[in-house]
Amino acid sequence: MPIRTGEDVVRVRQEVRRIAVEAGLGLVDQTKIVTAASELARNTLDYGKGGEAIMEVVQAGMRRGVRIRFQDQGPGIPDIELALKDGYTTGRGMGLGLGGARRLCNEFAIESAPAQGTRVTIARWK
Repeated sequence: MPIRTGEDVVRVRQEVRRIAVEAGLGLVDQTKIVTAASELARNTLDYGKGGEAIMEVVQAGMRRGVRIRFQDQGPGIPDIELALKDGYTTGRGMGLGLGGARRLCNEFAIESAPAQGTRVTIARWK
């Protein structure tokens, strides 16, 4: 799904909720993955100057879940560890987004380099 406007962020949230239900996640897990996805979609738009979200229902043995990859070609994150610290922000927010998203997911991976964009992959398992 493309992320180019605020309406796209809303569509990402709706689609994540849909596939979380499809994967059989309970209400609490649905809420956690939707909240994390919403934050990351907003970051993709605001800091990455737009990008895309790739979502899938995944199966690993007996476990089912949802995996989402957010990617952009924006300016990148010069210091990932600093960006993950609560309270750190380069914008107008409270600096809780990346760290909060990480806490809401069972899996969280981030790759970024200056002038090469950012890729964040999250997953929530049933």
